Amino acid sequence: MTQRIVVAGSSGLIGGALCRSLERDGHTVVRLVRRPPEAPGQVQWDPSTRRLDPVVLEGADAVVNLAGAGLGDKRWNPEVRAELIRSRTDTTTAIAEAVAATGSRMPFLAGSAVGYYGDRGDEVLTEDSSGGSGFLADLVRAWEGAAEPARAAGSRVAHLRTGIVLSPEGDAMKPLLRLARFGLAGPLGDGEQYWSWITLEDHVRAMRHVLDSELDGPVNLTGPEPARQRDIAAEIGRQLHRPAVLPAPRLALRAVVGEMADDIVASQRALPARLRENGFDFEHSTLPEAVRWLLDA
Repeated sequence: MTQRIVVAGSSGLIGGALCRSLERDGHTVVRLVRRPPEAPGQVQWDPSTRRLDPVVLEGADAVVNLAGAGLGDKRWNPEVRAELIRSRTDTTTAIAEAVAATGSRMPFLAGSAVGYYGDRGDEVLTEDSSGGSGFLADLVRAWEGAAEPARAAGSRVAHLRTGIVLSPEGDAMKPLLRLARFGLAGPLGDGEQYWSWITLEDHVRAMRHVLDSELDGPVNLTGPEPARQRDIAAEIGRQLHRPAVLPAPRLALRAVVGEMADDIVASQRALPARLRENGFDFEHSTLPEAVRWLLDA
């Protein structure tokens, strides 16, 4: 059965891939855009007003929000941190209140991140784990809390706690791949931190699984085998036939990217417990498979 899905954040890496996947299968996608519409199926909105006309959601089977300022777009300072939070809470609040106003109880898939767990070392994390501390953990708490109007109105709300998305255009992978091709993609910090990776292909498949299921609450969108960052860099180097041994110390990272360095070297060993319990199968379940897909992509 074909569906009508409203998507915010459709111009981003993940949102664009989701829209293309849905449209290939014959579904109708309504894209919420900030600029004047340039193509059929686009609807202009201004999320800074924290309002979306509920009419936009009429006839929709679900709504997905993947909008938010890029974490790596600018060096973090108080103004940028405020924008990172505002860009997520404004969009989520606007959509959640519009969903509630429709009275339709349509499912709402709301963007989120494994940053919720904070820097947890080797601790195995599932959706039942407590939240952590730090800027990203606080950001995710506010982000997820902004969806409450939809949940209070009876809608199924799933928080898509995304890990590091393996894609040649991803925030984490694009610079790492560039360095790797020159044999310079060694450990970041000491390289011992866990990265909860997932390929872009599996991330889109997982979102569609959540859409078609009854999953609600937090859902870790991560692969089944989190790996230490040094092992990810080493696997990329191995498949490129390049060395991956030169480290980037934390102080050097802070000089380049500012306060975001502390989150680059943070460790989240998050497992997709709820996805697996709900019958989701990964196309790329091991690190070598995932890196092979990444390089082929």
